[in-house]
Amino acid sequence: MKLVVVSAGLSVPSSTRLLADRLAAAVERQAPVDVQVVELRDLAVEIAHHFTSGFPGKALAAAQEAVTAADGLIVVTPVFTASYSGLFKSFFDVLDKDAPAGKPVLVAATGGTARHSLVLDHALRPLFSYLRAVVVPTAVYAASEDWGAEGLPERIERAAGELAALMRGLPAARDGRKPARAEADGRLTVVPFEEQLAALRG
Repeated sequence: MKLVVVSAGLSVPSSTRLLADRLAAAVERQAPVDVQVVELRDLAVEIAHHFTSGFPGKALAAAQEAVTAADGLIVVTPVFTASYSGLFKSFFDVLDKDAPAGKPVLVAATGGTARHSLVLDHALRPLFSYLRAVVVPTAVYAASEDWGAEGLPERIERAAGELAALMRGLPAARDGRKPARAEADGRLTVVPFEEQLAALRG
């Protein structure tokens, strides 16, 4: 399965990229995925040119193809003025609007204070709902004080488990790790519909 990580971090090193990498690593622990990272800071000029020319440059076109071919997405943005960054939104503005449709998407954001954590639900979740993506139940926000503190690693694992389950075609359970673990243990039993129907008739 192909997992594409879209990071809109601007600095080096970037807490946004760090969160993106931790989420991707958590998914890799729970499902066999090939991870490709799209750094939007490297595409900023091509994204701007796309707005004025109507055509993507070579690197931007490759990133768009990767997102289109992905089985799942992790998207992470820094919070700018109480919302996603302009660069983050611009990438999805020049992407084919059908590219994320039906794909499981894990949304995440970073910010300097926990007061902006609602950006996940008032900006990111509506954006990907509009694009007809399947947004995983658990979104991850990391403020500066969250790094190294309790809670963030558990949220990362839960969200990654939900994304891995959806990429496998399983429901995202309340504890997202349960379906993947059950399948790995060989305990996941699928009863054919004909048998279920016969049991109801009998």
